[in-house]
Amino acid sequence: MKQFVLFLAAALCLSVIIMAAFAGGFAAFPQWLSAADPFVVVLLWAAGFSLCSFGTGIVTGDYSWVDRLWSTLPVAFVWFYAWRGGFSPVLLPAAGLITLWGIRLTWNFAKKGGYTGTEDYRWNILRGRITNPVLWQVFNLLFISCFQLGLFTLFTFPVYRMALASSGNLSLPFICAAALALGFLGFETLADHQQWIFHEAKHAAAGGAVPAGPFARDIPRGFLSHGLYSVSRHPNYFGELGFWWSVWLMAFSLYGAPVQSGIFGPLCLTALFIGSTVFTESLSSAKYPEYKKYQASVSPIIPWFPRKGGPDTEKPE
Repeated sequence: MKQFVLFLAAALCLSVIIMAAFAGGFAAFPQWLSAADPFVVVLLWAAGFSLCSFGTGIVTGDYSWVDRLWSTLPVAFVWFYAWRGGFSPVLLPAAGLITLWGIRLTWNFAKKGGYTGTEDYRWNILRGRITNPVLWQVFNLLFISCFQLGLFTLFTFPVYRMALASSGNLSLPFICAAALALGFLGFETLADHQQWIFHEAKHAAAGGAVPAGPFARDIPRGFLSHGLYSVSRHPNYFGELGFWWSVWLMAFSLYGAPVQSGIFGPLCLTALFIGSTVFTESLSSAKYPEYKKYQASVSPIIPWFPRKGGPDTEKPE
């Protein structure tokens, strides 16, 4: 945690230096911050964090610095937009929902040791595949640092558009989209909880405990196939994507134009999650013999009725 706090301080200082350079100096920075286009400010803010993430990864050999920002930096971007938009009636519920999203993700990430130096296992696997150190650092710069921070600015872009909306009044479509976002957030929270309970039981079984209940068959298999995971292999992804598509719908209700309201944000996030699903499932199918049967039976992301011919995902009697 101490290293992460130091990283945040260094990244914020670098971002301020970059923004001050665009403002014409530190003396002009406060006025520029309140007058410049909010999206330009966020882009420069993200640039500072990208460069700091890139450099810190090289120095520490830990490439999960951006992973630790997923639940925090987008929330900061959104509250900046809320401030610049005068905390209008549409911005406060949007910022509030995204803050709840950030709290959920932070808590879930912290439980897994994400802020105490635990690196995402996928980076280690990819390092083993990208053996050329120069190419790995190119990947570190372009994807891990720049693409992911750029993605933060894109999926929060609808809130920027809300800040610029000529009408900041609540409407029925906006309220429905906000309620939908809250529903997806609850769905995602439940999926995370079920996965956490399963892994706790899995660790207990490794210590000698006898698996019971719905985990009696899942623990030997090595993966969860009950609860929400009986209708979607990645219900947490479904909740995450549904949440950000709902945030876009909130902006869309104000403009009625897909591009103007920032549809490219959730589209890019969806593309990332599809790619992540393909990559992580290639690892799971290689590790767990029954995973391919699970893939054949259960929908990848969008919940749907299990298909016949797959593994038995019914609860044991």
